[in-house]
Amino acid sequence: MSFRYMFTRRSWEDLSWVTGFFIKLFVLYYPLLGFWGTVAYYFIVRVCESHWFTWVSQSNHVPMKVDYDHAEAWLPLQSKATCNVEHSLFNDWFTGHLNFQLEHHLFPTMPRHNYIKAQPYVKALCKRNNLPYPEKPLGLAFKDVVRALRSAAELWKKESKAKCTKSS
Repeated sequence: MSFRYMFTRRSWEDLSWVTGFFIKLFVLYYPLLGFWGTVAYYFIVRVCESHWFTWVSQSNHVPMKVDYDHAEAWLPLQSKATCNVEHSLFNDWFTGHLNFQLEHHLFPTMPRHNYIKAQPYVKALCKRNNLPYPEKPLGLAFKDVVRALRSAAELWKKESKAKCTKSS
């Protein structure tokens, strides 16, 4: 949410929270890093956070088969469109418990640390309904993201070449 958006929408509560965050950031870091050091620190953290979030969220979604809307029920749709990353202390910490992506989509308001408690019930529900319960190691999930991006890039290159050939 940008300052401009909050100001034009008169979202004063959000604006005060965000302003408070930046005041706190500068009060804490300006004495240590100076103005430009604090600005650089903020953007370095944002870049690292963005890369982390992208890898975590895409490892659960990009490699999955997503198709046109076939008006499927919620459980089969989520079972096909999301993928869990195996549970481990590191994976739970690194992904912020979003390695339980199927549980997250089925119970979006459930506190993340409780997804591990819901997992056996979701697995049993999938088994009872003959649905896959997709789960893979973190390394394989990251490889699948690269594989899916490479596949998409190849499609775009092929299409781009075809358009260039037609216009020549």
